[in-house]
Amino acid sequence: MDHRVEKIVSKLPETRDVNSVWAELDRRMADGDVSFLGDLGVELVRRSLSASARVWQYESVLDRAIRLFALAPGGSGVVQLLRVVAGEDRSARKRARYVASLIASAQDANGLRPLFRGARSGAGASNELRACTVHELVVRGVELADMPEALNWASGPGIGRHPLAWLPLRRSELESGADLPSYSVQGSTSSLPFGPVNEVVQPLPLRSGQFAAHESAEADLSSVPAAVANWADESNGRIEARAFGLEHPLDEPDVPRALLGLGLDCLAGHSHRTDFSVARSTAGAVWSVLFAAASSGGAYNHGLYGAYGRLAAWSSLGGLAGAGRDATAPEVQERAAVCGWYRFGAATPWYHHVAWDIGLAALNRDRTRITLLAATDTD
Repeated sequence: MDHRVEKIVSKLPETRDVNSVWAELDRRMADGDVSFLGDLGVELVRRSLSASARVWQYESVLDRAIRLFALAPGGSGVVQLLRVVAGEDRSARKRARYVASLIASAQDANGLRPLFRGARSGAGASNELRACTVHELVVRGVELADMPEALNWASGPGIGRHPLAWLPLRRSELESGADLPSYSVQGSTSSLPFGPVNEVVQPLPLRSGQFAAHESAEADLSSVPAAVANWADESNGRIEARAFGLEHPLDEPDVPRALLGLGLDCLAGHSHRTDFSVARSTAGAVWSVLFAAASSGGAYNHGLYGAYGRLAAWSSLGGLAGAGRDATAPEVQERAAVCGWYRFGAATPWYHHVAWDIGLAALNRDRTRITLLAATDTD
């Protein structure tokens, strides 16, 4: 090992402030010493895997190196980056999601070419990094036809039975509103298309009356929470996913009172009509909410990033639209197109009212079945 790398890495666990190390990495990258950063990154990954406890200094410096590589103009750091994120183990696969989001946001076709060099597995990037990068690009609206190496890999046997192989290789109109993060070496920014009830615009009026509904015990709701599962698994979130059959077709003006009459946990305890709001939406707008929830995560996690966030958003959309688990993406889109879509929220104790509040409802084509997803999280 290069003694310079050894000197830095050996001192890191006792270092209270890594800013000076960051500065050295920045200088070396500016001077073109990318191989040094590559050696350092590889050693940090090795030590992180062998460490008995989490060493935050390793993670912080490694993240700086990864960002410098991924965001460097002209793809000058991509080859070294592939050394750092090589492998198909669980840790490498998780890191690949993040790295794919970084490089897809910053690199052009030439910069990304090393990822898809060679047809066999391992000739360029790992299959996980390749798959994630392909779908990070697609959700950004990149035409893979302009990147033949990536298209050939993604449409050939290389992707195999990878979970992301289900996704279409072109962005649909449904996905055109995807909110994507903006990265820099210092951090990232993104907006969240959900929030408190008072942000729901053009609410439907609340009418009085009665209606008959029964909860659908036979409904398969397993895919509905996919987009917000990370809020509950990795943060402080809670989720409610339910489906109801309606005795008569539900007219749009009756949607608000219907929601209040279903006995939803998320709406329990509302005290005034002004505490509750429902607004008409679209399949595309709902998909965007689901994508943001999945890709950006909740209060205490980073989410699934773009590729797996895209898959989770499609999964939740299909579940809400009543598409079967074996449905293709075009079939999900077809089912979603004939649904009535609504967003709702309420000032109830169930919702945390911080920044992560979701209420979504889908009425099927004949308006006799309503499927709902509510989620909330807090810091």
